[in-house]
Amino acid sequence: MSTAPYRQSRPAETVAGFLAAAAIFVSLAGVAYRPLRLIPFAILLSLIAAGIGGRAERLATYAVAIGAACFAIGLAVAVITSHPLW
Repeated sequence: MSTAPYRQSRPAETVAGFLAAAAIFVSLAGVAYRPLRLIPFAILLSLIAAGIGGRAERLATYAVAIGAACFAIGLAVAVITSHPLW
């Protein structure tokens, strides 16, 4: 029997996973509270995570998409409910 060699993950890949998860959380929080303060920062975090790549590449891609959707939804909710944007 032969097994596939175990690929050692770099510490940067672990950090990319945490950045992507934090970006998703901040994006979702930005829908409810000040979208122009939080969501661009979250999109920046997710783009950094996507640039690092590695194991969390798919999670980082989802974080970018969730950030973009939350930006549009957050601005719409803030305008409709007359909450401040920033």
